[in-house]
Amino acid sequence: MWFKNLQLYRLPSSWEMSSDQLNECLIPNAFTPGTSLEMQTQGWASPRQNDLLVHTVNRQMLIALATEKKLLPTSVVNQVAKARAQELEEQQGFKPGRKQLRELKELVADELRPRAFSILKNTFAWIAPVNGWLVIDAASPAKADELLKLLHKSIPDLPTAPLEVAMSPVSAMTSWLLADEAPHGFTVDQEAVLQSTNESKATVRYVRHTLEADDVRRHLAAGKQCTRLALTWADRVSFVLTENLTLKRVAPLDVLKESAASGAQDDEERFDSDFALMTGELGHLLNDLVSALGGEQRQDG
Repeated sequence: MWFKNLQLYRLPSSWEMSSDQLNECLIPNAFTPGTSLEMQTQGWASPRQNDLLVHTVNRQMLIALATEKKLLPTSVVNQVAKARAQELEEQQGFKPGRKQLRELKELVADELRPRAFSILKNTFAWIAPVNGWLVIDAASPAKADELLKLLHKSIPDLPTAPLEVAMSPVSAMTSWLLADEAPHGFTVDQEAVLQSTNESKATVRYVRHTLEADDVRRHLAAGKQCTRLALTWADRVSFVLTENLTLKRVAPLDVLKESAASGAQDDEERFDSDFALMTGELGHLLNDLVSALGGEQRQDG
């Protein structure tokens, strides 16, 4: 398994918790399917569909937030409510008022909710106590916040903090493009977003297009900054770095895929092998990225 998006958080080096201790903390908020009246239910799920809420490989921990949502489109509620309103108008001889219509929609929604389809999705998080990483596989900070919120409910004194670096990603990416030189260990790929800093927010996007140095410098000289840049680390992992220090579209390259495929295993062994490979590679990548961004600014507790 490989995380596709990395929302990065830090744990202090003094924080220690075993997988068994973490599992005990998560149990009170374990996932249970919602009732017919609940539109959304969340809780901790087993990453490997067993009795454990924490899966551990080489002291690297994996947890999963399960979210069950019921799909009840507003258009469906409105359509049924409209038909009911027409029936009501015929019965009472005048159109329903705003209050009646509001109550009618609420009644229709309550009636339809038990028949709504449910979608169950998992959001995974990797915890590395030794190196102090908490990494959430979520496309947006808002989605990561859902996991963090329940994690802090399960462990009230958990000291998490967003990763902070000396140089902002925008400044760093812009300087790399100006110098036409990626930081040590990285190469620039064929994708970037350059955006103006003025009110116009004029934007230039490169997608599967070579970033010609002179062309890029001309845009940067005109007041644009790089807010998104595709990079490859050590010819092993590709990703897109964003202005808010999120890594998107993280993908192992062929050399890692071949390494993973070389060991013939059953599903359980393959999962553990992939998880160990992912955490090992991403651990090194994150260390190099932090160095490329001027080092970390953190307060250890």
